[in-house]
Parts: sequence; structure tokens; C-alpha cells
Amino acid sequence: MNELSPANRILLIFNSATGQPGRLGTVLRKYGYEFDIRRPGEGDTLPEDLTGYHLVVVFGGPMSANDDDLGNVRAIMDFLPCVVASDALYLGICLGAQLMARHLGAEVQAHPDGLTEIGYYPVQATEAGRDLFPDEMMVYHWHSEGFSLPEGAELIATGATFPHQAYHIDERIWGIQFHPEVDDETHERWLSNSAAKTDRPNGQGPDIQRAGRAKYDAAFGEWFERFAARVLARDRAPVDFGCCD
Repeated sequence: MNELSPANRILLIFNSATGQPGRLGTVLRKYGYEFDIRRPGEGDTLPEDLTGYHLVVVFGGPMSANDDDLGNVRAIMDFLPCVVASDALYLGICLGAQLMARHLGAEVQAHPDGLTEIGYYPVQATEAGRDLFPDEMMVYHWHSEGFSLPEGAELIATGATFPHQAYHIDERIWGIQFHPEVDDETHERWLSNSAAKTDRPNGQGPDIQRAGRAKYDAAFGEWFERFAARVLARDRAPVDFGCCD
């Protein structure tokens, strides 16, 4: 582990051997943050003491939040009480949001009609989320399960197929159902590895997704820049790294 100031260290937890920070990493590095990357499914341990971290991010994965037989799911579920008891910020992305919701007593389950969201779909701001979300925007999804709202959580974004798209608790614990970390490289890797899964009900095929990326990704990325500045970096000024010869 890097010896960093707690104000500069972010814990990134991946649910696959190949997951990368993508756009999230690109944006947060601008603020001088450095990353401690853990992959519990590959045998990495998760820290019990989070006093050395500004933020914990749990990314998505192909498994269900209910798969207690999987080592990474068990490890993260055992770890989440440490997050809740700490002062660190938390961001759960897709599976990460579902795992935290489940830890807090909510249900994670498939859509009653078997629908998925795989591709670009609209989400809408709730009244409570209007400071963070536009009235509607297109975001990138890859999931077949959703979550009920945990007790004490405030819903800040909703959608037609899965109504619970983003929540927060006391502006410290944040969960989002979609994937702002997906940049061009990540998207192409996912399509290359899992294109066969895009034919699930309500899913979008690779060509439709690529067209969606061309049309919607720039605005989605700009939204995440604003969200990161306000929520994750807490209005911290970007670092001036200077220039290189």
C-alpha cells in the first residue's frame, strides 16, 4: 500500500481481475488523488481501518449481489460495516450500489418482467436530485438486477425500467446504478468480452451501443466531471501538475 496522506488516498475495489478505473480514474487523478487497488476475488484483503482513505469506490461486476457463495461478494459484504462506521466517502457503482443497498437492508432482485438495461438509457432527476442531475440524461448501464431503496436513503435519480437509479445517505454514502467510469477503451473491452450477453430482453446490441456512445458519451462525461468535483472531491481544487519538457 502507498504511504499517502488520508486526504489523497482512494480505495478502489474491483469485482473482476481486469477492471480498470477508466474515466473515474482520469477525473480523480486531476485532483491529486492516488489509488489503492484491491481485487478481493483475486485474493486481496480489504482494510478494516479506513482512517487512511478519503473515498472508497466499489465497482460493478458480472455476478449478483446475492451470490454469497462467491469470495468477492462475501468479502465486500463483510467489509461494508467498516465503511458505514467510518468517515470515508463511499461510491458504489452498479454492483457496488446494490451491495451497499443490500447491506443496509434493501432487496436486490431481477426485474419482474426479466428486463435488463445494457446500453444507453435515460435517467431522470428526482426533486431531491435536481442539484446533481439534469431533468433527464442518457447514461451507460450494464445490469439485470435492481435494488429497493435502503432505509434512510434519499433517491436522487430514477428511471422507467429500474426506478432506483441513484441514492445517497447523509451525502456520504452514494450509490449509482449506471457506469460513469466506462470510457472508450473500457466500452470496447466489455463489448469484446461480453457481446453475446447484449441480446437479453431490453438489451442493446454492440452497434446500437456504439452509436449511443457517439451521441451521448460526451455529455455523460461532462456530467461526471461536475459530479466528481462536487461530491467526490468535495470542491477540492484540481492539482497543477505543470508541464513536461
